[in-house]
Amino acid sequence: MTVTSVTPPRLAGSPDKGEPRRRARRTLRWLLPLGPALIMFVIFMVGPILWSVYIAFTNETLTGAASVNSQFIGVDNFVKMFSDEDFRNSLLLTFVFVIGSAVIGQNTLGLIIALLQRGRGRAVRSVVNGIVIAAWVVPEVVAAACWYSFLAEEGTLNEALAALGFSQDWLYSAPMIAIILANVWRGTAFSMLVYSAALSDVPGELLEAAAVDGASTWRRLMHITLPLIRRSILSNLMLITLQTLASFGLIYALTGGGPGTDSQTTPLYMYEQAFRYFEIGYGSAMALVMLVIGAAFSLVYLRLIKVDT
Repeated sequence: MTVTSVTPPRLAGSPDKGEPRRRARRTLRWLLPLGPALIMFVIFMVGPILWSVYIAFTNETLTGAASVNSQFIGVDNFVKMFSDEDFRNSLLLTFVFVIGSAVIGQNTLGLIIALLQRGRGRAVRSVVNGIVIAAWVVPEVVAAACWYSFLAEEGTLNEALAALGFSQDWLYSAPMIAIILANVWRGTAFSMLVYSAALSDVPGELLEAAAVDGASTWRRLMHITLPLIRRSILSNLMLITLQTLASFGLIYALTGGGPGTDSQTTPLYMYEQAFRYFEIGYGSAMALVMLVIGAAFSLVYLRLIKVDT
């Protein structure tokens, strides 16, 4: 007589000893293709960020004794920073630049252009998009050169205003307005594209019904269109704010932060301290503060987006 052993069925809820191994194999299969990318990310992204955070608390310099034997000095760089009048001035100019060129300028102008294009023919949209996007795709140095040739004392604008007696060096008398206008001109295309895509999802039936009920164009915009694209507005504001907060090349090429420090935003001041005066620890402390400010802006926008969902 043959005796066969019967494996009792696993009771519901009892642990499966093979499940951890299967989970580990699935995780390994998922990680292997990403392995090289993760290694590169750690080496070239996470590593430099962690190193910058560390040297922000040291007296490291690019030259001199501190470049070889840097010392941990705690929060001395941050105490020096917030007692530095030039840094506080650069921080104020950075906020003026961000609010003026991104939150008000690019955001508002991009929305207006997108609204004006709605319902227009393909030819009109193609021409407008081509003109606006052309300013976006040019390098920052080229954009700065264009605005320099327009606003300089011998530039196009002064040639046109000379007959009216308004000729002056706009880059010297109004440098913040100059860099704000240049950044709005260059960056509006991004907001325009975001809003064009968002407006295409607004149901035309709602707008037609509101028009039939007697709602004006302004009321349809404020009570139908803008509420429906609110998430796109917040997302666009977050992206252009972070991009403008770190803007460097356009300002450096157009005014160099001058005259004096009248247009020296924090990225330019940070560059000057780190690479002109070789105070790399001090410059890294400023970079850390800018990182915190950018994170704060992001959290505010993300919180508003979450509330909207």
